[in-house]
Amino acid sequence: MNIYLVGGAVRDHLLKLPISDRDWVVSGATTNDLIKLGFQQIGKDFPVFLHPKTHEEYALARTERKIGIGYTGFSCYSAPNITIEEDLLRRDLTINAIAQTKDGKIIDPYHGKEDIKNRLLRHVSDAFTEDPLRLLRVARFAAQLSKQKFTIANETKLLMKKMVDKNELSAISVERVWEETKKALQSSSPEIYFHVLYNCGALAILFPEINQLFNINILTKLGNKINIGIHTLLTLKISALLTNNIETRFATICHDFSKILTKSKQMYNYYNDINMGILLIETMCNRLRIPNNMKELSKLVIRFNQQIHQINKLTPKIIIDIFNKLDSWRKPYRINQLVIVCESDARGIIGKEHITYPQAKLIISAFQIAQQVSIKNIIEQGNKGIHIKNEITKQRIKVLTNWWKQIF
Repeated sequence: MNIYLVGGAVRDHLLKLPISDRDWVVSGATTNDLIKLGFQQIGKDFPVFLHPKTHEEYALARTERKIGIGYTGFSCYSAPNITIEEDLLRRDLTINAIAQTKDGKIIDPYHGKEDIKNRLLRHVSDAFTEDPLRLLRVARFAAQLSKQKFTIANETKLLMKKMVDKNELSAISVERVWEETKKALQSSSPEIYFHVLYNCGALAILFPEINQLFNINILTKLGNKINIGIHTLLTLKISALLTNNIETRFATICHDFSKILTKSKQMYNYYNDINMGILLIETMCNRLRIPNNMKELSKLVIRFNQQIHQINKLTPKIIIDIFNKLDSWRKPYRINQLVIVCESDARGIIGKEHITYPQAKLIISAFQIAQQVSIKNIIEQGNKGIHIKNEITKQRIKVLTNWWKQIF
Protein backbone atom coordinates (compact mmCIF):
# COMPACT_ATOMS: atom_id res chain seq x y z
CA MET A 1 0.00 0.00 0.00
CA ASN A 2 1.30 3.44 -0.98
CA ILE A 3 -0.18 6.75 0.19
CA TYR A 4 0.27 10.03 -1.67
CA LEU A 5 -0.64 13.63 -0.96
CA VAL A 6 -2.25 14.96 -4.15
CA GLY A 7 -3.86 17.92 -5.86
CA GLY A 8 -4.19 21.38 -4.40
CA ALA A 9 -2.13 20.72 -1.29
CA VAL A 10 0.93 19.78 -3.36
CA ARG A 11 0.35 22.67 -5.76
CA ASP A 12 0.05 25.21 -2.95
CA HIS A 13 3.11 23.76 -1.20
CA LEU A 14 5.17 24.27 -4.35
CA LEU A 15 3.77 27.82 -4.68
CA LYS A 16 4.52 28.50 -1.00
CA LEU A 17 0.85 29.29 -0.38
CA PRO A 18 -1.17 28.36 2.73
CA ILE A 19 -2.62 24.84 2.53
CA SER A 20 -6.27 24.64 3.55
CA ASP A 21 -7.21 21.05 2.64
CA ARG A 22 -5.26 17.85 2.15
CA ASP A 23 -6.43 15.08 -0.14
CA TRP A 24 -4.78 11.69 -0.34
CA VAL A 25 -4.68 8.83 -2.85
CA VAL A 26 -3.99 5.24 -1.89
CA SER A 27 -2.63 2.72 -4.40
CA GLY A 28 -2.12 -0.98 -3.96
CA ALA A 29 -5.10 -1.37 -1.63
CA THR A 30 -8.77 -2.34 -1.65
CA THR A 31 -11.87 -1.00 0.09
CA ASN A 32 -11.65 -3.80 2.67
CA ASP A 33 -8.02 -2.94 3.39
CA LEU A 34 -8.95 0.61 4.38
CA ILE A 35 -12.05 -0.38 6.32
CA LYS A 36 -9.94 -2.80 8.37
CA LEU A 37 -7.66 0.13 9.23
CA GLY A 38 -10.61 2.10 10.58
CA PHE A 39 -11.35 4.29 7.56
CA GLN A 40 -14.99 5.25 7.02
CA GLN A 41 -16.28 4.99 3.46
CA ILE A 42 -18.25 8.08 2.34
CA GLY A 43 -18.36 7.72 -1.43
CA LYS A 44 -21.02 5.53 -3.00
CA ASP A 45 -19.91 5.95 -6.60
CA PHE A 46 -16.28 6.70 -5.80
CA PRO A 47 -14.00 4.84 -3.36
CA VAL A 48 -13.50 7.76 -0.94
CA PHE A 49 -12.83 7.35 2.79
CA LEU A 50 -12.32 9.44 5.92
CA HIS A 51 -9.20 8.90 8.01
CA PRO A 52 -10.18 7.62 11.49
CA LYS A 53 -8.21 10.37 13.28
CA THR A 54 -7.61 13.32 10.95
CA HIS A 55 -10.91 12.93 9.03
CA GLU A 56 -9.06 13.92 5.86
CA GLU A 57 -10.23 12.34 2.61
CA TYR A 58 -8.42 9.31 1.20
CA ALA A 59 -9.39 7.90 -2.21
CA LEU A 60 -8.34 4.67 -3.82
CA ALA A 61 -6.40 5.20 -7.05
CA ARG A 62 -8.85 5.00 -9.93
CA THR A 63 -9.41 5.57 -13.62
CA GLU A 64 -12.50 7.04 -15.28
CA ARG A 65 -14.36 6.37 -18.50
CA LYS A 66 -16.91 8.69 -20.11
CA ILE A 67 -20.28 6.95 -20.43
CA GLY A 68 -22.80 9.81 -20.37
CA ILE A 69 -23.41 13.54 -20.59
CA GLY A 70 -22.02 16.14 -18.23
CA TYR A 71 -19.73 16.01 -15.23
CA THR A 72 -21.56 13.04 -13.65
CA GLY A 73 -21.46 10.80 -16.73
CA PHE A 74 -18.41 8.77 -15.73
CA SER A 75 -17.72 5.16 -14.85
CA CYS A 76 -14.93 4.67 -12.31
CA TYR A 77 -12.62 1.71 -12.01
CA SER A 78 -10.55 1.11 -8.90
CA ALA A 79 -8.19 -1.77 -8.24
CA PRO A 80 -4.90 -2.37 -6.41
CA ASN A 81 -3.01 -2.41 -9.73
CA ILE A 82 -4.02 1.18 -10.66
CA THR A 83 -0.88 3.32 -10.43
CA ILE A 84 -0.62 6.85 -9.11
CA GLU A 85 0.32 8.00 -12.61
CA GLU A 86 -2.94 6.56 -14.00
CA ASP A 87 -4.90 8.26 -11.23
CA LEU A 88 -3.27 11.64 -11.91
CA LEU A 89 -4.06 11.34 -15.62
CA ARG A 90 -7.80 11.83 -14.95
CA ARG A 91 -7.27 15.21 -13.26
CA ASP A 92 -8.08 18.58 -14.81
CA LEU A 93 -4.89 20.67 -14.80
CA THR A 94 -1.24 19.69 -14.73
CA ILE A 95 -0.66 21.83 -11.64
CA ASN A 96 -3.27 19.70 -9.87
CA ALA A 97 -1.85 16.42 -11.18
CA ILE A 98 1.18 16.27 -8.92
CA ALA A 99 1.60 13.79 -6.04
CA GLN A 100 3.97 13.67 -3.08
CA THR A 101 5.05 10.60 -1.14
CA LYS A 102 5.22 10.55 2.65
CA ASP A 103 8.99 11.07 2.48
CA GLY A 104 8.58 14.18 0.32
CA LYS A 105 9.32 12.78 -3.13
CA ILE A 106 7.44 14.58 -5.92
CA ILE A 107 5.72 12.51 -8.61
CA ASP A 108 5.04 14.72 -11.62
CA PRO A 109 4.32 12.68 -14.76
CA TYR A 110 2.54 15.51 -16.63
CA HIS A 111 5.02 18.34 -15.99
CA GLY A 112 2.97 20.27 -13.48
CA LYS A 113 6.06 21.71 -11.81
CA GLU A 114 7.17 23.20 -15.11
CA ASP A 115 3.75 24.78 -15.60
CA ILE A 116 3.89 26.15 -12.07
CA LYS A 117 7.27 27.68 -12.92
CA ASN A 118 5.86 29.16 -16.14
CA ARG A 119 2.61 30.16 -14.39
CA LEU A 120 0.39 28.23 -16.83
CA LEU A 121 -2.99 26.60 -16.34
CA ARG A 122 -2.83 23.69 -18.77
CA HIS A 123 -5.11 20.65 -19.16
CA VAL A 124 -3.62 17.22 -18.48
CA SER A 125 -5.19 15.46 -21.47
CA ASP A 126 -7.95 15.84 -24.06
CA ALA A 127 -10.22 14.04 -21.59
CA PHE A 128 -10.53 17.52 -20.08
CA THR A 129 -13.40 18.18 -22.50
CA GLU A 130 -15.44 15.27 -21.11
CA ASP A 131 -16.24 17.15 -17.89
CA PRO A 132 -17.87 20.59 -18.47
CA LEU A 133 -17.41 21.53 -14.82
CA ARG A 134 -13.68 21.75 -15.51
CA LEU A 135 -14.27 24.84 -17.62
CA LEU A 136 -15.66 26.64 -14.58
CA ARG A 137 -12.82 25.33 -12.44
CA VAL A 138 -10.20 26.71 -14.82
CA ALA A 139 -11.92 30.11 -14.77
CA ARG A 140 -12.00 29.99 -10.99
CA PHE A 141 -8.33 28.96 -10.73
CA ALA A 142 -7.44 31.83 -13.07
CA ALA A 143 -9.12 34.19 -10.58
CA GLN A 144 -7.62 32.59 -7.49
CA LEU A 145 -4.09 32.42 -8.88
CA SER A 146 -4.00 35.73 -10.74
CA LYS A 147 -1.82 37.27 -8.02
CA GLN A 148 0.71 34.55 -8.79
CA LYS A 149 0.56 35.67 -12.46
CA PHE A 150 -1.05 32.50 -13.79
CA THR A 151 -2.62 32.55 -17.25
CA ILE A 152 -4.45 29.90 -19.25
CA ALA A 153 -2.47 28.00 -21.90
CA ASN A 154 -3.63 28.72 -25.45
CA GLU A 155 -4.35 25.05 -26.17
CA THR A 156 -6.55 24.90 -23.06
CA LYS A 157 -8.43 28.00 -24.17
CA LEU A 158 -9.19 26.26 -27.48
CA LEU A 159 -10.51 23.20 -25.69
CA MET A 160 -12.73 25.39 -23.51
CA LYS A 161 -14.28 26.99 -26.60
CA LYS A 162 -14.88 23.53 -28.07
CA MET A 163 -16.67 22.52 -24.87
CA VAL A 164 -18.97 25.52 -25.18
CA ASP A 165 -19.68 24.68 -28.83
CA LYS A 166 -20.62 21.11 -27.86
CA ASN A 167 -23.27 22.56 -25.49
CA GLU A 168 -22.20 20.34 -22.60
CA LEU A 169 -22.38 23.29 -20.18
CA SER A 170 -26.13 22.81 -19.96
CA ALA A 171 -25.45 19.60 -18.05
CA ILE A 172 -23.91 21.46 -15.10
CA SER A 173 -26.36 21.86 -12.22
CA VAL A 174 -27.15 25.40 -11.09
CA GLU A 175 -25.80 24.50 -7.65
CA ARG A 176 -22.39 23.67 -9.10
CA VAL A 177 -22.38 26.82 -11.22
CA TRP A 178 -23.02 28.93 -8.13
CA GLU A 179 -20.51 26.95 -6.04
CA GLU A 180 -17.67 27.74 -8.46
CA THR A 181 -18.87 31.33 -8.89
CA LYS A 182 -18.98 31.86 -5.14
CA LYS A 183 -15.39 30.62 -4.79
CA ALA A 184 -14.34 32.97 -7.59
CA LEU A 185 -16.10 35.92 -5.94
CA GLN A 186 -14.11 35.22 -2.79
CA SER A 187 -10.81 35.30 -4.68
CA SER A 188 -8.43 38.24 -4.99
CA SER A 189 -9.38 38.84 -8.63
CA PRO A 190 -13.03 37.81 -9.17
CA GLU A 191 -13.27 39.81 -12.40
CA ILE A 192 -10.87 37.33 -14.05
CA TYR A 193 -13.43 34.54 -13.61
CA PHE A 194 -16.09 36.36 -15.62
CA HIS A 195 -13.53 37.56 -18.16
CA VAL A 196 -12.46 33.96 -18.86
CA LEU A 197 -16.08 32.81 -19.19
CA TYR A 198 -16.82 35.68 -21.58
CA ASN A 199 -13.82 34.93 -23.81
CA CYS A 200 -14.70 31.25 -24.27
CA GLY A 201 -18.42 31.89 -24.78
CA ALA A 202 -19.57 30.30 -21.52
CA LEU A 203 -20.82 33.57 -20.03
CA ALA A 204 -23.57 33.81 -22.66
CA ILE A 205 -24.85 30.38 -21.62
CA LEU A 206 -24.46 30.53 -17.84
CA PHE A 207 -24.88 34.27 -17.19
CA PRO A 208 -26.73 35.72 -20.21
CA GLU A 209 -27.69 38.83 -18.22
CA ILE A 210 -24.05 39.69 -17.54
CA ASN A 211 -23.05 38.77 -21.08
CA GLN A 212 -25.54 41.30 -22.49
CA LEU A 213 -23.64 44.11 -20.78
CA PHE A 214 -20.85 43.64 -23.34
CA ASN A 215 -23.29 44.59 -26.12
CA ILE A 216 -23.85 48.05 -24.66
CA ASN A 217 -21.63 51.01 -25.58
CA ILE A 218 -22.60 54.35 -24.06
CA LEU A 219 -21.18 57.81 -24.61
CA THR A 220 -20.24 59.96 -21.64
CA LYS A 221 -20.77 63.73 -21.43
CA LEU A 222 -17.19 64.12 -22.61
CA GLY A 223 -17.87 62.01 -25.70
CA ASN A 224 -15.92 58.97 -24.53
CA LYS A 225 -17.40 55.57 -25.36
CA ILE A 226 -17.71 53.08 -22.51
CA ASN A 227 -18.47 49.40 -22.94
CA ILE A 228 -20.67 48.47 -19.98
CA GLY A 229 -19.36 44.90 -19.82
CA ILE A 230 -15.75 46.06 -19.55
CA HIS A 231 -16.85 48.74 -17.09
CA THR A 232 -18.62 46.10 -14.94
CA LEU A 233 -15.53 43.90 -14.71
CA LEU A 234 -13.34 46.88 -13.82
CA THR A 235 -15.92 47.91 -11.22
CA LEU A 236 -15.77 44.40 -9.76
CA LYS A 237 -11.98 44.61 -9.68
CA ILE A 238 -12.15 47.87 -7.73
CA SER A 239 -14.72 46.48 -5.28
CA ALA A 240 -12.44 43.49 -4.61
CA LEU A 241 -9.77 45.97 -3.50
CA LEU A 242 -12.23 47.68 -1.15
CA THR A 243 -13.98 44.72 0.47
CA ASN A 244 -13.91 40.96 1.00
CA ASN A 245 -17.69 40.94 1.42
CA ILE A 246 -19.13 38.59 -1.21
CA GLU A 247 -22.60 40.22 -1.11
CA THR A 248 -21.09 43.57 -2.04
CA ARG A 249 -18.94 42.08 -4.79
CA PHE A 250 -21.93 40.30 -6.29
CA ALA A 251 -24.06 43.44 -6.17
CA THR A 252 -21.29 45.24 -8.04
CA ILE A 253 -21.74 42.85 -10.97
CA CYS A 254 -25.45 43.69 -11.13
CA HIS A 255 -25.24 47.46 -10.66
CA ASP A 256 -25.79 48.29 -14.36
CA PHE A 257 -28.46 45.70 -15.22
CA SER A 258 -30.89 48.58 -15.68
CA LYS A 259 -28.97 49.60 -18.80
CA ILE A 260 -29.35 46.26 -20.59
CA LEU A 261 -32.42 47.17 -22.64
CA THR A 262 -31.68 50.85 -23.14
CA LYS A 263 -31.88 52.18 -26.69
CA SER A 264 -30.18 55.43 -25.77
CA LYS A 265 -26.45 55.78 -26.40
CA GLN A 266 -26.10 58.96 -24.36
CA MET A 267 -25.34 58.28 -20.72
CA TYR A 268 -26.20 61.82 -19.61
CA ASN A 269 -29.78 61.71 -20.94
CA TYR A 270 -30.41 58.06 -20.15
CA TYR A 271 -32.80 57.32 -17.29
CA ASN A 272 -32.20 53.94 -15.69
CA ASP A 273 -34.98 51.43 -16.14
CA ILE A 274 -34.97 50.42 -12.49
CA ASN A 275 -37.83 47.96 -12.73
CA MET A 276 -36.21 46.13 -15.65
CA GLY A 277 -32.90 45.94 -13.79
CA ILE A 278 -34.63 44.48 -10.74
CA LEU A 279 -36.48 41.95 -12.91
CA LEU A 280 -33.22 40.78 -14.50
CA ILE A 281 -31.63 40.37 -11.07
CA GLU A 282 -34.63 38.33 -9.93
CA THR A 283 -34.43 36.18 -13.05
CA MET A 284 -30.71 35.43 -12.73
CA CYS A 285 -30.74 34.85 -8.97
CA ASN A 286 -33.81 32.62 -9.06
CA ARG A 287 -32.40 30.57 -11.94
CA LEU A 288 -29.06 29.99 -10.22
CA ARG A 289 -30.57 29.79 -6.71
CA ILE A 290 -28.36 32.58 -5.48
CA PRO A 291 -28.94 33.43 -1.78
CA ASN A 292 -31.64 36.00 -1.03
CA ASN A 293 -29.31 38.35 0.84
CA MET A 294 -27.26 38.82 -2.33
CA LYS A 295 -30.34 39.27 -4.48
CA GLU A 296 -31.84 41.86 -2.11
CA LEU A 297 -28.66 43.94 -1.88
CA SER A 298 -28.31 43.92 -5.67
CA LYS A 299 -31.87 45.18 -6.06
CA LEU A 300 -31.20 47.99 -3.59
CA VAL A 301 -28.09 48.97 -5.53
CA ILE A 302 -30.16 49.22 -8.72
CA ARG A 303 -32.68 51.45 -6.94
CA PHE A 304 -30.31 53.85 -5.20
CA ASN A 305 -26.86 53.94 -6.83
CA GLN A 306 -27.62 56.97 -8.98
CA GLN A 307 -28.96 58.88 -5.98
CA ILE A 308 -25.82 58.11 -3.97
CA HIS A 309 -23.70 59.47 -6.82
CA GLN A 310 -25.65 62.76 -6.50
CA ILE A 311 -25.99 62.76 -2.70
CA ASN A 312 -24.91 66.41 -2.41
CA LYS A 313 -27.91 67.44 -4.53
CA LEU A 314 -30.48 65.61 -2.41
CA THR A 315 -32.55 67.08 0.41
CA PRO A 316 -32.26 65.70 3.96
CA LYS A 317 -35.82 64.40 3.63
CA ILE A 318 -34.91 62.32 0.56
CA ILE A 319 -31.75 61.05 2.23
CA ILE A 320 -33.68 59.87 5.30
CA ASP A 321 -36.18 58.22 2.97
CA ILE A 322 -33.32 56.32 1.33
CA PHE A 323 -32.06 55.18 4.74
CA ASN A 324 -35.59 53.98 5.57
CA LYS A 325 -35.96 52.03 2.33
CA LEU A 326 -32.56 50.43 2.86
CA ASP A 327 -33.78 49.24 6.28
CA SER A 328 -30.47 50.64 7.43
CA TRP A 329 -31.55 51.30 11.03
CA ARG A 330 -31.79 47.52 11.52
CA LYS A 331 -29.08 46.71 8.98
CA PRO A 332 -26.55 49.56 9.18
CA TYR A 333 -23.96 47.51 7.25
CA ARG A 334 -25.98 48.13 4.10
CA ILE A 335 -24.78 51.73 4.04
CA ASN A 336 -21.17 50.64 3.69
CA GLN A 337 -22.10 47.97 1.13
CA LEU A 338 -23.96 50.48 -1.03
CA VAL A 339 -21.20 53.06 -0.74
CA ILE A 340 -18.54 50.56 -1.83
CA VAL A 341 -20.54 49.55 -4.91
CA CYS A 342 -21.07 53.21 -5.84
CA GLU A 343 -17.42 54.12 -5.33
CA SER A 344 -16.38 51.11 -7.40
CA ASP A 345 -18.81 52.23 -10.11
CA ALA A 346 -17.31 55.72 -10.18
CA ARG A 347 -13.75 54.36 -10.33
CA GLY A 348 -14.57 51.52 -12.72
CA ILE A 349 -13.62 53.52 -15.81
CA ILE A 350 -10.22 53.33 -17.47
CA GLY A 351 -8.24 56.35 -16.32
CA LYS A 352 -10.41 56.95 -13.24
CA GLU A 353 -9.37 53.97 -11.13
CA HIS A 354 -7.67 56.17 -8.53
CA ILE A 355 -10.07 59.12 -8.27
CA THR A 356 -11.47 60.12 -4.89
CA TYR A 357 -15.14 59.59 -4.16
CA PRO A 358 -16.29 62.24 -1.65
CA GLN A 359 -19.86 60.91 -1.74
CA ALA A 360 -18.71 57.96 0.36
CA LYS A 361 -17.71 60.05 3.35
CA LEU A 362 -20.77 62.28 2.93
CA ILE A 363 -23.35 59.48 3.00
CA ILE A 364 -21.64 57.67 5.89
CA SER A 365 -21.45 60.90 7.92
CA ALA A 366 -25.10 61.69 7.15
CA PHE A 367 -26.12 58.28 8.45
CA GLN A 368 -24.08 58.74 11.62
CA ILE A 369 -25.72 62.12 12.23
CA ALA A 370 -29.21 60.67 11.75
CA GLN A 371 -28.40 57.81 14.13
CA GLN A 372 -27.92 60.31 16.96
CA VAL A 373 -31.68 60.72 17.34
CA SER A 374 -32.72 59.00 20.58
CA ILE A 375 -35.68 56.69 20.10
CA LYS A 376 -35.84 56.25 23.87
CA ASN A 377 -36.40 59.97 24.41
CA ILE A 378 -39.15 60.05 21.78
CA ILE A 379 -40.99 57.23 23.54
CA GLU A 380 -40.53 58.85 26.94
CA GLN A 381 -42.15 62.02 25.55
CA GLY A 382 -45.41 60.09 25.35
CA ASN A 383 -45.49 59.21 21.66
CA LYS A 384 -47.28 55.94 20.85
CA GLY A 385 -47.89 53.70 17.85
CA ILE A 386 -47.41 55.29 14.44
CA HIS A 387 -46.58 58.62 16.12
CA ILE A 388 -43.29 57.13 17.34
CA LYS A 389 -42.22 56.32 13.80
CA ASN A 390 -43.35 59.71 12.47
CA GLU A 391 -41.53 61.59 15.23
CA ILE A 392 -38.33 59.58 14.72
CA THR A 393 -38.37 60.46 11.01
CA LYS A 394 -39.12 64.10 11.79
CA GLN A 395 -36.23 64.34 14.26
CA ARG A 396 -33.81 62.61 11.89
CA ILE A 397 -34.68 65.03 9.10
CA LYS A 398 -34.22 67.94 11.53
CA VAL A 399 -30.76 66.96 12.77
CA LEU A 400 -29.64 66.14 9.25
CA THR A 401 -30.95 69.48 7.96
CA ASN A 402 -28.99 71.38 10.61
CA TRP A 403 -25.82 69.47 9.74
CA TRP A 404 -26.49 69.89 6.01
CA LYS A 405 -26.58 73.66 6.42
CA GLN A 406 -23.16 73.64 8.05
CA ILE A 407 -21.40 71.82 5.22
CA PHE A 408 -23.17 73.35 2.20
